[in-house]
Amino acid sequence: MGRSRLTSDERRAQLIALGVAALADRPLEALTTEYVAREAGVSRGLFAYYFGSRDGFHREVVRTAGDALLHATEPNAELGPVDRLRDTLTRIVEFVEEHEGTFFSLVRGAASGDAEVREIVEGVRVVESERVMAVVAELGCPDSTLLRTSVRSWVAFAEQMLIDGVITHRMEKLALVDFLVRSLFSIVVTVEPEQSSALSGFIH
Repeated sequence: MGRSRLTSDERRAQLIALGVAALADRPLEALTTEYVAREAGVSRGLFAYYFGSRDGFHREVVRTAGDALLHATEPNAELGPVDRLRDTLTRIVEFVEEHEGTFFSLVRGAASGDAEVREIVEGVRVVESERVMAVVAELGCPDSTLLRTSVRSWVAFAEQMLIDGVITHRMEKLALVDFLVRSLFSIVVTVEPEQSSALSGFIH
């Protein structure tokens, strides 16, 4: 029996999945439609039909990679704030360990020449920042522009730590998670000194 033809949606999803998988050994800017077309056994013209351009294809690959990261690290609402933070960070480290190229390309997508790719990456960071803000709020820290800006900066710091700590230096997972937790709460205490007593146990 011959293989059934893929529907239009299935073919489009297949091409995106191949693009995401290809990030394992090449950066986003090196992800060509020629390579994916060859792997999928389709014509390059099909990419123009589905995505309009290489940039359009890159946007969908980055969007899918970002969705995968957020889904894999969805906070466990049954845990208390600090345990939830540690659990989420642990799963982020595990995601990076399993999908190094995908994470690296997602983070570096912020420097893409395509404005829509940058917007997609920024959207992922906004969700990550809001997840951290939820933890901080539960610990009693009042919302403020300075706190939000500091948490957003910590997210960028954590991304670089994950690239260097996991991908480059293969740091031990729990040690890296502990460091990220301490660094976050050190920033929070700097912004909100009155929280020093409540958070001191998580800093030292």
